[in-house]
Amino acid sequence: MIATVVWGTGNVGRAAIRAVDAHPALKLTAVVVHNPEKVGRDAGDLAGIEQELGVAATNDIDAVLAASPRAVVYAASGDIRPDDALADITKAIRAGAVVVTPSLYALYDPRSAPPELREPVLAAIKEGGGSLFVSGVDPGWGNDVLPLLVSGLGHTIDAVRCQEIFDYSTYDQPDAVRWLIGFGQPLDYQAPMLMPTVPTMVWGGQIRLMARAFGVELDEIRETVDRRALDETVTTRTMGEFEKGTQGAIRFEVQGIVDGEPLIVIEHVTRIHNSCATDWPMPPSGDGTHKVIIEGRPRIEVSVESADEGENRSAGGNATAVGRIVNAIDWLAEAEPGLYDALDVPLRPAAGKLGRSKR
Repeated sequence: MIATVVWGTGNVGRAAIRAVDAHPALKLTAVVVHNPEKVGRDAGDLAGIEQELGVAATNDIDAVLAASPRAVVYAASGDIRPDDALADITKAIRAGAVVVTPSLYALYDPRSAPPELREPVLAAIKEGGGSLFVSGVDPGWGNDVLPLLVSGLGHTIDAVRCQEIFDYSTYDQPDAVRWLIGFGQPLDYQAPMLMPTVPTMVWGGQIRLMARAFGVELDEIRETVDRRALDETVTTRTMGEFEKGTQGAIRFEVQGIVDGEPLIVIEHVTRIHNSCATDWPMPPSGDGTHKVIIEGRPRIEVSVESADEGENRSAGGNATAVGRIVNAIDWLAEAEPGLYDALDVPLRPAAGKLGRSKR
């Protein structure tokens, strides 16, 4: 069994605890928390599992790493604390752990990562013998392995579009929804996630990964951003009221330009209520979907809907993103120490897991 730590117990961390507990090759040995009110609580309680797992949450990071865990799922946010996240992750790598995380956007494609991010990771790997695999929470598989897999079903490929279409009223993370993305703010509010160059910083690595897999050279990466205001004040069940006239929907694209044309596109269409921007793409049903559209012969469109924590599809997106990284741990534990990306780490069948939730 691979001794595995989950570091962070927010939206991603809760799903990570459940995924590690369910994995036949992994053993949850520690849960790291920042909030002192969570210290001492059982991991099962924190994850919403209807049983105790016998692992009490701790904020003693040094003690956890001193026990030499083989793997760490780093689920703490890196959105507004990238330097702290990098320091945490390199500390775990120096302790010899395989680290999987969605928290360092620029390392989706390590080859194009800035030196100030890549070099500390490589130094930690050399020093401690650990590894790192970063895949997105939006989810990463929807912007790399899924479009590449589906593209192999066609005989000509003209363009690839990856879409996230979601109602964020179910996403229980008010700081990110209101301040990082800007829902409920005036339309002239400069949301940090939508500032020029930021979408490319976050999703450009996945564009570059796909371009590398397709064997094409990118001319450049472009961004487009559009916003819409709410026509009426709406009240959400998780985050309260959003006033009429404030930002109610956003639509942006990160475009990989090949021979002057946007041929590899990651698009997000996100609303705080489905009454806003109804002329934009809508999910087929429920709160949201992830789509891959392959323009070519044949034209292929795949829509993936997932739910977790009840019928919550935003939680389902988190859970499948977590599944991708947690299910990579046993492969990474057998591989040489290194800095890996989505083209390196195979997406494998769920061996040993069929029917496991019923056991």
